[in-house]
Amino acid sequence: MKIYNYGKQFLDDTDKKSVQEVLDSDYLTCGPKVKEFEEAICKYTGAKYCVSVSSATAGLHIAMLALGVGYGDEIITTPITFLASANCAIYAGASVKFADVEEKTININPAEIKKHLSEKTKAIVPVHFAGQSCNMEEIYKIAKENNLYIIEDAAHAIGSNYKDTKVGSCKFSDMTVFSFHPVKTITTGEGGAVTTNNEELYKRLLALRSHGMYKDGEMKNNWEYEMRILGYNYRMTDIQAALGISQLKKLEAFKRRRREIVEFYNKNLNLKHIEEAEYSNACFHLYPVMVNERKDFYFKARENGLNLQVHYIPVHLQPYYKEKFGYKKGDYPVAEEYYDHCISLPLYPELNSKDLDEIIKRLRKCL
Repeated sequence: MKIYNYGKQFLDDTDKKSVQEVLDSDYLTCGPKVKEFEEAICKYTGAKYCVSVSSATAGLHIAMLALGVGYGDEIITTPITFLASANCAIYAGASVKFADVEEKTININPAEIKKHLSEKTKAIVPVHFAGQSCNMEEIYKIAKENNLYIIEDAAHAIGSNYKDTKVGSCKFSDMTVFSFHPVKTITTGEGGAVTTNNEELYKRLLALRSHGMYKDGEMKNNWEYEMRILGYNYRMTDIQAALGISQLKKLEAFKRRRREIVEFYNKNLNLKHIEEAEYSNACFHLYPVMVNERKDFYFKARENGLNLQVHYIPVHLQPYYKEKFGYKKGDYPVAEEYYDHCISLPLYPELNSKDLDEIIKRLRKCL
C-alpha cells in the first residue's frame, strides 16, 4: 500500500546537480551562492533586502532583536501557529499576548488584535496560516495608529500574494520571515530568510546572524571585523542556498499544482475547510479540514496509509505558556474550536490524479 504523508519535498535532477556543483566548488559556506539566493528572493518578492538564515526560527529571533524587542515589551501573535512565532519574543526577553483567529481563514483577527493592545505592545506577528495571507492592510493600520512594528511570519507563504503584492515584499510590514523546511513549498533542507525594505534593519540582521560582526567604517584589511552587538551563528550554507536557487525557479509551478489539489479537495470532499479570502491568492502549504471524532479519524487514516497531521495545538495551551503567563482553556474560543476538529490532508506537487482519487477513496473509509 502506498503511503501518503501530509507534506513532502519535491527534488529533481536539477536540484541535485546544483548541490553537487557546490560540493565540487571551493565554497561550502560563506561563498557566492548565499548572496545569489538572497538576490533571487528579492527579485521574486520585490523586497529590497534579504538575509538568509539557518531556519525561520532563527529569522524570527533576529528580527525581534533587530527591532530592539526586549524586556518589558509585549508582542501579539496568533495561537494557531508553530511555537516559534511566539517563542522568538521570549528569546529576546519579551512577553507574548495572543489574539483569536478568524473562523473562516484561521488567520489572526485584526479586531481581536485591538483588544490586546497595551502600553507594552511593541510588535505584531501575523502568521499567514496554511499559506493564505492575513488581512495586512487592516493590521498595518492598527500598527501605524499605535506606533508598532510588524514582522510577518510567512513560514507557510512563500509564493503567496496579498492583493497585488507578493508576501515578502514588506509593503505592509517591517520584515517578513520565510521557512524552507522540507515540508514547505520550496526547501533548502533546513533554512529560512528575512526580507525587509529598511537598510538599517538589513545591516543589523546581517550582523545578528553572524556573531554580531560588522565589516565597515575605517576597516580596510580583509581580516578586520568588529563585534558591536551580541549575535549568533545563524548562517545558511552555500549547499543550502544552491538548492534554494534551484527550487525557487519551480515555485510558480509548485503553486499552480498546490492550488489545483486544493480545488480538487474542495470539489470532492464534503468537509468543512478553511476559506480563501478575496484579497488572497495563496500558495497553499496546508489543507486543513474539520472532522468529528478526530482521534478516531486520525488513527483510521494511518491504518489506511494516510499519515495526516494536526496544525496546530494552540500555543497558549502548551504547559510552558500556561505556567508562565497564566493562559487557560477558553481564552481563545475560535482557535480552540478549530483545534478540536482540524486535521491536514496530503498536499504536495508530486500527487497526481490517480493519487488524489486514491486519497479520497481512503478518506471516505475513515469518515
